[in-house]
Amino acid sequence: MKMRIHKEGYTTILLTFLMIIAAVIVSNVIQEQQTVYHYVLYVFLSILFLFILFFFRSPARKIVTMPGIVLSAADGKVVAVENTTEDEYFHKEMTQISVFMSPLKTHLNRYPVSGIIDYVKHSPGKYFIAWLPKSSELNERNSVAITAENQKPILVRQIAGAVARRIVSYSRPGDMVQQGEELGFIKFGSRVDLFVPVDAEIIVKTGDNVKAGKTVIAKF
Repeated sequence: MKMRIHKEGYTTILLTFLMIIAAVIVSNVIQEQQTVYHYVLYVFLSILFLFILFFFRSPARKIVTMPGIVLSAADGKVVAVENTTEDEYFHKEMTQISVFMSPLKTHLNRYPVSGIIDYVKHSPGKYFIAWLPKSSELNERNSVAITAENQKPILVRQIAGAVARRIVSYSRPGDMVQQGEELGFIKFGSRVDLFVPVDAEIIVKTGDNVKAGKTVIAKF
């Protein structure tokens, strides 16, 4: 499988590399003779750099678009499937499917359906642990409402977690988007909530592992 580094990681990777170089120089200025502490530092810094590279990976993924199908918007584990009132935009009962992305998952988010973007809003907030139910409404988040090709309404909500401090969204109201295209990126641990009409057939259940642009979440 081909792997590349996502563009959202370029600045972080560069800053991490410069920090590592500075740490190595300072440690050798303080103590020129190499000691076990130097080697421990080198190992730690190497692991840190590899983790940053791993976090910002963007695996090549062949997306097969399927009308009437809702694909996962994120890589991770389904932590909730429930009917709830979506109060931000639709103000009606919808089915919520929540996917938690640990720091080891790919954090690139994708559009679950093809259609037109009706609404985009970034809301500041707290940084509770992302798998907690209250994080959906209290954490920093970015919501994107889409009218799918079959006129079915859905909403994708990117949610920052306890570690995440930046949500990136490429969505703009009025844009026509394709299923599987890049929706955005969340840095360092987070969650994505997907709201679909209550009459949709839900395919996944709590505890399932899903992949963005690959796993079928629901059917209209």
